[in-house]
Amino acid sequence: MRPEILFPLFTPVTALKGVGDRIAALLEKAAGPKVVDLLWHLPREVIDRSHEPTIADALPDRIATITATVEGHEVPPDRKRPYRVRLRDETGFMTLVFFHADKRYMATILPEGEDVTISGRVELYGSAKQIVHPDFVVLATKKDDIPPIEPIYPLTAGLTGKSTYKAVAQALERAPDLPEWLDPAYVAREGWPTWRDALGIAHAPSSEGALSPLSKPRQRLAFDELLANQLALAITRRKVKRQAGRAISGDKRLRKLVLKALPFDLTNSQIGALKEINADMALAQRMLRLLQGDVGSGKTVVALMAMLNAIECGGQAALMAPTEILARQHFETIAPLAEAAGIKATILTGRDKGKARRAVLEALASGETHLIVGTHALFQDDVVFDDLMLAVVDEQHRFGVHQRLNLAAKGKAVDMLVMTATPIPRTLMMSAYGDLDSSRLTDKPPGRKPVKTVVIAAPRIEEVVDGVARQMRDGAKVYWVCPLVEESETSDMAAAEQRYADLRARFGDSRTALVHGRMKGTEKDAAMARFADGEAQILVATTVIEVGVNVPEATVMVIEHAERFGLAQLHQLRGRIGRGDKASTCILMRSEQLTETARERLKTLSETEDGFVIAEKDLELRGAGEVLGTRQSGLPVFRLADIALHGELMRIAHDDARLILERDPELEAERGKRLRTLLYLFERDAAIATLRSG
Repeated sequence: MRPEILFPLFTPVTALKGVGDRIAALLEKAAGPKVVDLLWHLPREVIDRSHEPTIADALPDRIATITATVEGHEVPPDRKRPYRVRLRDETGFMTLVFFHADKRYMATILPEGEDVTISGRVELYGSAKQIVHPDFVVLATKKDDIPPIEPIYPLTAGLTGKSTYKAVAQALERAPDLPEWLDPAYVAREGWPTWRDALGIAHAPSSEGALSPLSKPRQRLAFDELLANQLALAITRRKVKRQAGRAISGDKRLRKLVLKALPFDLTNSQIGALKEINADMALAQRMLRLLQGDVGSGKTVVALMAMLNAIECGGQAALMAPTEILARQHFETIAPLAEAAGIKATILTGRDKGKARRAVLEALASGETHLIVGTHALFQDDVVFDDLMLAVVDEQHRFGVHQRLNLAAKGKAVDMLVMTATPIPRTLMMSAYGDLDSSRLTDKPPGRKPVKTVVIAAPRIEEVVDGVARQMRDGAKVYWVCPLVEESETSDMAAAEQRYADLRARFGDSRTALVHGRMKGTEKDAAMARFADGEAQILVATTVIEVGVNVPEATVMVIEHAERFGLAQLHQLRGRIGRGDKASTCILMRSEQLTETARERLKTLSETEDGFVIAEKDLELRGAGEVLGTRQSGLPVFRLADIALHGELMRIAHDDARLILERDPELEAERGKRLRTLLYLFERDAAIATLRSG
């Protein structure tokens, strides 16, 4: 149960004064449905209202807070014209201007003859000073109600700053003093305030500088959130580790046959990753390991070796990929090697229907099929294994965690190997995949040549086409990547279909092919086959080729409007070339106008091919929310922490969480109990349920 001290924070925002259903709906959109969400809704800028000049000294186009006497109201004949109120102090007079004003309301808030304090932006109308719709109007006796530094919150359409400010102020009043869950020595060393004080200061910044995510109060709040995240992941991970698994340690007979059949030796990092995987599989606990490797670093072969280890022990193995293209790609690599080892491998995708599908399922259920590659089709109810020992999930971030678990549920105590070709920065790795052990493939397979990357302005497209023609004469195959499928009125992007028509006119029908996301699977396959094995030399494509397309003869890639792609995506695309033994070139075509970030992205790409360096740069340029793509990526959405800026705090939280659980696995000691409050505060209730269930 959530501790009683937190109850006031977990009530709906409608519990606050002045928050009816309409305002509540808007607050929910901007921050969230509960009072606690308002605490996490931090201001993004401030307005300084501390300047208190006389009317004569008030400067145009500056925010001023002025105390003066209401001299008179100028009521318009109708509400279409402005309502004016004249103010005077000992130095002069000024006018307040209101549109669509109600006469009775104006008389109430600005009574004639009374002293009032108003705050807003001063303007000149001719030579007279005025403020149109002042932000604050109070009686001079209530002057202290106007904040000298006013926090400005992120809003949504229909929500005013004032109603947000009032709701947040009430939320802060409800925030209790909670016992300290952080190590007091660490708090003292960092010079951090308590949780309650940090919240108060963050919502009442004294200057622009106080808004910085690196200010002491904001660092404190970010660390609390990161620690809750890391502690929850560490608890989950420990539970998985404690689940009984099966010790899987084969006799290497199949692996020796495959090593003999491979046309190359394994790289050092493949050998290292396999050592870690084999050691995990040999334990009597379940394996949960992430294999990270750049495009073309040889993940499929590592996965195959791990699967053969399970098959040597009499079990079955499955490899699941997010798209059909990628599943077929893996299968093409695996099939000849499986044949060399004398085992039966097969593929199952959504396209397999009727008799053919039934035959695949029967062979799988009987154990005749040792290894299966497939898409989401693999975790449908009628897919039954004889004895699934190892499940490999590729491009994990395209599946939800529950889908990963669905596949594991197809067997008894199944070991999991998760793969990604998206190099993940270390801090993101901790926040999204903290429940997984991790292996990295850092070497390129032997014989691979580096890819030369050049950036060219879009108007030089004719030169690019001529260069492509020269390469094609020498037998090269070329990818031409476009960002959209068809011309839209709002976009000036070169569309794939238009570019295909242009290039077909130049190179002829038989030498050009087109593939994009809106084509049927069979059409895509036919176009890919014409490019991979047929006479087509140039493939015009959208980003459907980002993962899983392997054409070693392709040595040229042109990417139009490269500035519109993310850094990681450009790197993925570039990984489609340079897969053979010939030198390759990637041409990034850019608009003439570039933002600073886009320029930085293209520069990084032209300087390095190291996916991990690129991933760190991508995090720095785009921030964490964007880097793994969609919200479905399994990446937690942080409200107070910014992983791009708080990377060091994330590392400390990661280590702290491990240490805490080593010393107090059930969180039952004094600090442990306080940390449970922290987990509830950040709604990591599932982790506490896991503690209870052991």
